[in-house]
Amino acid sequence: MTGSTRPRPPLLRALGGNDPPATIELDGVTCRRVDIFKHDAFAATALYEAGDGRTIICKFNRAQPVPGLPARWLGRRLARRETAILRRLADVPGIPDAVGPVCVDGRSVAHATAHVFIPGHPLGRDERVDDAFFPRLEAILRELHAHEAAHVDLNKRENIIVDEQGRPHLIDYQLHFALPPRGVGRLWPARRLLRVLQRADHYHLLKHRIRLRADQLPEHLRCPDAIRPWWIRAWRCMATPWRQSRRRLLVLLRVRRGRGLPESERAPEPAMRQDPWIK
Repeated sequence: MTGSTRPRPPLLRALGGNDPPATIELDGVTCRRVDIFKHDAFAATALYEAGDGRTIICKFNRAQPVPGLPARWLGRRLARRETAILRRLADVPGIPDAVGPVCVDGRSVAHATAHVFIPGHPLGRDERVDDAFFPRLEAILRELHAHEAAHVDLNKRENIIVDEQGRPHLIDYQLHFALPPRGVGRLWPARRLLRVLQRADHYHLLKHRIRLRADQLPEHLRCPDAIRPWWIRAWRCMATPWRQSRRRLLVLLRVRRGRGLPESERAPEPAMRQDPWIK
C-alpha cells in the first residue's frame, strides 16, 4: 500500500510538518501520545494515555497557514465550538465527555479540544448489531436535537462508535450546528436551518439502519432513494464533483493511489484500516 504513495504535504495537514505533540497536560496530569488516528487538512486527532489512568482523544484543529493567509484563528474557532457542544451535551449518554483545557509545555493550546476515549470500533459497513442498537442511537439523536443542535456529519459511519458491549456512541462534532442560548442566532432563519439539518440527521441514521437492520423497519421505509429529501439530492450534485476532484488531486500529488480512496493513503485512519468501504 505504501510503495507508490507519500505523506501529505504540509499544506494539506492541519499542523503542517508537525505531528500532534508527544505529551500534553490535562488538569495538571501528563498524557502520553500512543497513536495518531487521523491528520488531514482540518485537524490532527491523536490518542493519549493519562497518568491517572484515563484514555483521551485530543483533536488539534488547523494551525498551518494557507499561503498568504493565517489559519490559527480557524483552529481556535473550531475547538471552541466542539468543546462547547460537548459540554452542552454532557448529560446525554452515548456522547463523550469533554476534558481540558489542553496544555503543552505549560501553555494552553487554544486550537485543541479533548474528550474521553470510547473503547470500541467504528460502525462497519456490514456489521451485525443487536436489536437495541438503533433504538439506542435514535435516543441519543433525539436528546442531541432536544438540546437545539444537529450533528450534520452523521452520514459518515466512522462517527458512530460501537463500544465493547455493542452499544452506540456518537462522536465528532466539528461540523455540528447549534442555536446559541440567546441573541440573533436564535431568529427564524437559524431555527429553520436547524430543523432542516435535524431532518438530515434522521435521514442519514435511517439510511444506516436500512443497510444493517432493515428487518426492524416497515416496508415503505426500506428504500433510501424514496425517502431522500430534495436538499440532500441538491447537495450531492455539488459535493460529489468536489469529492472526485479532491481525490484526483491527491492521486496527482501521489498521496493516494488508484481511484483516490482514503484507504490508499500511507497512514489511513483506523476506520479506513478496518473498513475500506468508508468514503
